[in-house]
Amino acid sequence: MSSALVEALRAGLPADAVLTDPDVTSSYAHDMASFCDAGAPAVVVLPRTVEQVQHVMRTATALRVPVVPQGARTGLSGGANASDGCVVVSLVKMDRILEISPVDRIAVVEPGVVNATLSRAVAEHGLAYPPDPSSWEMCTIGGNIGTASGGLCCVKYGVTAEYVLGLDVVLADGRLLRTGRRTAKGVAGYDLTRLFVGSEGSLGIVVRAVLALKPRPPRQLVLAAEFASAAAACDAVCAVMAKGHLPSLLELMDRTTIRAVNSLAHMGLPETTEALLLAAFDTPDPAADLAAVGALCEAAGATQVVPAEDAAESELLLQARRLSLTALEAVKGTTMIDDVCVPRSRLGDLLDGVERIAEKYALTIGVCAHAGDGNTHPTVCFDAADPDESRRARESFDEIMALGLDLGGTITGEHGVGVLKKEWLARELGPVGVEMQRAVKAAFDPHHLLNPGKLF
Repeated sequence: MSSALVEALRAGLPADAVLTDPDVTSSYAHDMASFCDAGAPAVVVLPRTVEQVQHVMRTATALRVPVVPQGARTGLSGGANASDGCVVVSLVKMDRILEISPVDRIAVVEPGVVNATLSRAVAEHGLAYPPDPSSWEMCTIGGNIGTASGGLCCVKYGVTAEYVLGLDVVLADGRLLRTGRRTAKGVAGYDLTRLFVGSEGSLGIVVRAVLALKPRPPRQLVLAAEFASAAAACDAVCAVMAKGHLPSLLELMDRTTIRAVNSLAHMGLPETTEALLLAAFDTPDPAADLAAVGALCEAAGATQVVPAEDAAESELLLQARRLSLTALEAVKGTTMIDDVCVPRSRLGDLLDGVERIAEKYALTIGVCAHAGDGNTHPTVCFDAADPDESRRARESFDEIMALGLDLGGTITGEHGVGVLKKEWLARELGPVGVEMQRAVKAAFDPHHLLNPGKLF
């Protein structure tokens, strides 16, 4: 089968777009998630055109071979992991920005465009593409769409799903489906565009996206507030949102995360504090907004409130937050990164619960969070070479997800389900929800060839 598959693929692809060397193909086997099984792909293809993707899917359907679409493999749930004998379709070569329209405020892009590349390109037109995952310098728009990713600015500007207006999708049988629109409004038929956003490559392969853009906002200013307890910091978050403020970001780092960042980057963050809250505004008068939020933080018990004086100081504070996950990984060498999202009003309960779970399992678990929308990233640090510690890490991870559901939240706010959380998806959706999701999958992919073993 393997030789027939490779021969059939090469019939419609350039020779350098079909990779079969096991040493090379093995490097495409998995994303950045821990505890997620990955198989050995039979072949990796790197198409450059829509027609080439269609050829891959027609070939795979004819031979009944599973297909795993991939972007930059920066995912954290195993959603891009290969299965044994599959065709990996890496879309990184489809990296053209096809159009930027300042009048319509849209960009039309291929899936391999890197998030930061698009952001910089539209900035030249006075526009912004707001979704900004922490991996924005590496992750691709196609991957962002597949996982419905978020980022630091979601509290004000929303997530990826709110910016995807239309898609071109190659279906499992090779047909090309166009969904959505280029217009500001449009309600014709079922919203298939939203269906594909967050589907993790299980329904089709996105080959083109029409994205909404915003006017580029003013440079933001950041405020840092120190708290003697995580509960007090969460109280401040609730106060800020209850008063109607709309910060461009509202981020939280706990003591464990602060110390990890200092250890990695020597940034001089205040290690004596239990929680650090970062608030930013990109309004016409950000200093006034920061002053109002600073007063709310002090009322909630902040021990110190320090507003940045300029963009350089603001960027330094944001860099500390962006380094959080990398710094926590350096603590023990391996991490399991959760992304439980809860109602803002239960944020303090989640952090308290994570602290209890860390004590129960004798593990280091740091928490950084998009606090403004309740999306937390409890990060379990462990030594993967220690079987007992690895077991405790997995059990603590599961308890955190259970805690999130108990608090009225969800098992994933932006990382997706992939392999890591598929057992938990059924618990969140319930039997009727799972049945309907499987029916949707069967309608688009009747032979279950696209990204098998993911979601459910």
